[in-house]
Amino acid sequence: MSTLTIEGWWKPSPDAMSTPIEDIHFYINGADHRRLEEAEEKLQRTHEKECWVDVDMSTLELEVPEGYGPLTDCKFRVYLDFEERGHFHLVGHRASDDSLIYTNAVLVDQLH
Repeated sequence: MSTLTIEGWWKPSPDAMSTPIEDIHFYINGADHRRLEEAEEKLQRTHEKECWVDVDMSTLELEVPEGYGPLTDCKFRVYLDFEERGHFHLVGHRASDDSLIYTNAVLVDQLH
């Protein structure tokens, strides 16, 4: 479906500022894309602030910059902008210290 290359961010602790890291690469397959679209539609119906979509690590083909992986508990965070368009970004934690690693957001409809 789509291989994405998106700028990554590292947040070492909840009260720390996020620091940009190099690009994070991952693959969105058809099933992932459908789950993201379903999450966007759910948010549009329910007016919830955000929702989380599980990630299939076996198909994600995740590549993070050296020193920032491996990641655990990866999920897609989905939210709507002011025009009710769905955005998502990959969120996970570095296995070595549980610090937050995430990507910039992408529009769900850019995956078509």
